Amino acid sequence: MMLNLPELSQGGQQACEIALRDSSPLQVESIVRRVPNKRLVCRGVWNSRPVYAKIFIGDDAEKYALRDKRGVEWLIKAEITTPALLSACTAKDGEAVVLIFQAIEKCENAEVWYASQLSQALRFDMAKKIVSEVAKLHTANLLQTDLYLKNFLITNESVYTLDGDGIRKYDKISKRQALQNLSVLLSKFDVLEIENWQSSLVRIYAEVRCWKTLPDLIVIKNLVNLHRIKVASQYADKKVFRQCTDVKVYQQDNYFLAISNYFSFKSLPKTSQDCDALIASQQPIKSGNTCTVALVKIDTIRVVIKRYNIKSLGHHVSRALRRTRAATSWANAHRLKLLGIATATPVELIEQRYFGLRGKAYFLSEYIDAPDVAEFFLRTNDEKLRAETVINIANLFYRLYILQISHGDMKASNIKIVNVAPLLIDLDSMQQHQFTWAALNAHVRDLQRFMRNWKESPALYNGFVETFKEVYVDHQPLRLAHIVK
Repeated sequence: MMLNLPELSQGGQQACEIALRDSSPLQVESIVRRVPNKRLVCRGVWNSRPVYAKIFIGDDAEKYALRDKRGVEWLIKAEITTPALLSACTAKDGEAVVLIFQAIEKCENAEVWYASQLSQALRFDMAKKIVSEVAKLHTANLLQTDLYLKNFLITNESVYTLDGDGIRKYDKISKRQALQNLSVLLSKFDVLEIENWQSSLVRIYAEVRCWKTLPDLIVIKNLVNLHRIKVASQYADKKVFRQCTDVKVYQQDNYFLAISNYFSFKSLPKTSQDCDALIASQQPIKSGNTCTVALVKIDTIRVVIKRYNIKSLGHHVSRALRRTRAATSWANAHRLKLLGIATATPVELIEQRYFGLRGKAYFLSEYIDAPDVAEFFLRTNDEKLRAETVINIANLFYRLYILQISHGDMKASNIKIVNVAPLLIDLDSMQQHQFTWAALNAHVRDLQRFMRNWKESPALYNGFVETFKEVYVDHQPLRLAHIVK
């Protein structure tokens, strides 16, 4: 197939052949990753051997290819395990710079492997190996500035460090720089697991660095939390409100529309009038001055539309310059998804705008056909399922506590149970707090509100008390909520 680089970078082609200067052609079999009009990562064949290739295009192709190549050379010089760079060349027509790497057989990137691995022991073993590799990087005065699990490959024998583009070399890395970088890595693991693993992983890191004293674990824990909050805020409060991989955005003077790309092929409403018509066609689930909620079917999916109403002129003025509650729900749904906490999938956000001032707003999410937590316990007599659900709910609360997230309204109807796992809905009061004291106070209120659901069910109440005591390593919020003494 004839090569068309712009079309290839935009997704218009898959298999093709790239003629290289002074080298055998690269047979592209599939595209692994696209950064439109900038970079492609593809799987293919070169000189009769399987390879991965990075194809740099655009005005700065040579600069970025050189930076990537230099990073790989630093890794090799430092004896960090990385796929061999087989060739660095240009396309015959001069439109691209191509780096060709050895394909590592029987491997997975660490992000995929970690998410799919059920054994906590094996996940911990992988974490130890990656921490050791990062310690070796720091010993060589190298920093991986794009420190994600997907930038490591896992095989039965080795961990391979990827992405020379993110590697930076320093004359000397300070201890604070190193610990900040290590904290970024630790923030990529499961929140509850890293609570248990952190001291062991920091000890392994210090041993590889030949440090005589361990770093302060409280300092590292705070650095991990700060990075989590920063990443979640950048994504949920900014990125999903503009055109990106996950979201399509349409904006004019009189409206703002954001649609999750997963649902962009659906016949979704595009205006407030479309939403109002859908709501009017159904019996509302809830109808009040503040909001109206309706369940509708769009193509093959059932969707909940939540319209946030404007009650009066004064209410309109007070809300016009603030983020709408619909936008808060949209951001928080994406925040929870990013952090691995179950919630209804966000579908769409629509806001009326008048010269930049906000009016009525609509948040659409996928309908979850499952009982709320109170209904679940009323319907379920199986003691094993009930006990498992209690544990899962306690783990959810502790996860939220570590992440410094408060829901704001932990009544039973806002927690659905799907296959004994809790799922949060109604997110317009949810916050991720920057300050620990604010997070603690809000979490205590969440615990107190949740426990009020069971004041007429002593057995369940006591079951939650005992499970919270087992799950929470830090009992301070339980004491403040008067759950334990």
